[in-house]
Amino acid sequence: MTAHVLIIGGGISGLAAAHHLRELNQSTQITILEASDRLGGTIHTTHHDGFLLERGPDSFISEKPHALALAKRLNLDSQLIETNEEYRRSFIVRDGRLRPVPEGFQLMAPSRIWPFITSDIFSLAGKARMAADLFLPRKHTNGVNDESLASFVRRRLGEEALTRMAQPMVGGIYTADPETLSLRATLPRFLELEKQHRSLILAMLRQGRAQKSGTSGARYSLFLSFDRGMQVLVEKLTQINADFRLKTRAVALKFDGLRWAITTDKNNRFEADAVCLAVPAYVAASLINDTNERLAEKLRQIKYASTATINLGYRRAAIAHPLNGFGFVVPFVEKKALIACTFSSVKFAGRAPEGYVLLRAFAGGALQPEIFALDEGEMAARVKSDLCQLLNIGEEPLFVEVGKWERSMPQYEVGHLARIEEIENLVRELPRITLAGNAYRGAGIPDCIRSGEEAAEFLLGT
Repeated sequence: MTAHVLIIGGGISGLAAAHHLRELNQSTQITILEASDRLGGTIHTTHHDGFLLERGPDSFISEKPHALALAKRLNLDSQLIETNEEYRRSFIVRDGRLRPVPEGFQLMAPSRIWPFITSDIFSLAGKARMAADLFLPRKHTNGVNDESLASFVRRRLGEEALTRMAQPMVGGIYTADPETLSLRATLPRFLELEKQHRSLILAMLRQGRAQKSGTSGARYSLFLSFDRGMQVLVEKLTQINADFRLKTRAVALKFDGLRWAITTDKNNRFEADAVCLAVPAYVAASLINDTNERLAEKLRQIKYASTATINLGYRRAAIAHPLNGFGFVVPFVEKKALIACTFSSVKFAGRAPEGYVLLRAFAGGALQPEIFALDEGEMAARVKSDLCQLLNIGEEPLFVEVGKWERSMPQYEVGHLARIEEIENLVRELPRITLAGNAYRGAGIPDCIRSGEEAAEFLLGT
C-alpha cells in the first residue's frame, strides 16, 4: 500500500485527488505543494459591499456527474443552487446590438425551425447556406477522425454560421481559435450527429422533438453553483487531514529507484512513494524533463491561452437594457474588447444587493491576446466602454475588479486526443506517477474532479 503521496498543485484537480485519496485510504500520508498563496486554482470567490464575485468559474454542469457527486459526498446538497428559471436564455452581438439566440439553438445548429427563420442574427443568405445542410452528404473520413471546429462548421453550415454563432458560442467556453480547435476533443457529439443522421439540422430537429417529449431538458437547467459561491467547494475539500504547503513551488523531481524526491524553491526536499502532477502541462513538463525528455516534449506541445475576468457592480437603474437573460457572447468580427458577459445577479440568486446588478465580463483568449496584455486599468476601461454601448449604461460602475489568469486555458487543438494518448502511454512507463488537470481530457470543473479522482485511484492501485 502506498504510504506517502505527494500532490503538486492545489487547484481543484489536486484537491479532488487528495480528497479521494483520503476516501480510499485513511492512513495514506498526503502532502500538497501549492506555488501560490491560496488553494483552489482559478476557483476564487470574493466579496465586495454585499456583492459576491467569482474571479474564476461561477458554476459547473451537472450533465457530467463528477462535480455533483462530489458535492453530495461532501454533504453540500443544501447549498447547491440552480439558475434563475425566469431568464434562461442568452444573447449574441450583431452590429453592436444584443440579439436573442434563437430558442432551441445549440452552439451551431437549430433544433426548432421558426425561431431560426425569424432570427435577426443571420442574413437571408446565411440562413439559406445553413439550410443546405439538410441536403449535404456525410463526410467520408478516410481514417481521419478529427477536424477543426471551423472546418466542420464551414463544411456543414457555412461561413456566417461560423463567424456569427459557432465561434463566439464555443469561444465563450474554450476561449479558443476555431481554426485549430479539435471538434473530436471538445464537441464530439456533433461529429456523431453527422455520422448517425447525415444532416446536423435534421439531427437537432429530431432531438428537439425528443426534448419536447420530456426525455431531456433545457441546458441552462444543468448549471449549478453554491449559495455562497464556488469557494464553498474548495473550503470543504481543504478540511481533510493533509499537509498543505502554500507558497511552495516544486522545482525538481527525480526517481532514485525506490522513491520520488521533490525539491522546492525553498530548498526543502520531500520524498514520496507516489506523485500526482496536478499542474498545467508546461509546468509538468519542466518537472519531468530530467526523468523523461520525450514526455516533457509532448507536454510542451499543449498550448495555452490567457483570460481575464472583470467583475463590475452597478445600480440597476443605471442600465437601460432589461437584462432579460443570462448574458451575451461577442463574435470576434465585432471587434470588441470583451469575449462575453454574464449577468451574474440575474443568473444566480445572492450575487448582488437589492436594486443593484453584478456583471462579469471576459477578455483575452486565443483570438485576442493583445487585450489580455493590457494593464488592468486599460483593460477595464476598454471593457467598460463596450458594456456602456451594448447595455446602454448611464453611470460609472460602483467598482471594477479584474482577475487575470495567465496561460490558464489549454487549447485542445486538432490531434489533441492522439497526443494525450501518447502522453498517457509515456506516463505509464514511469513508476507511481500520474497527471491530473484541465489539459488532458476535459477542461470543466467536473472533468478536473474526474481527473483528480482517477489519479488517486491509479496511485493507490484501486
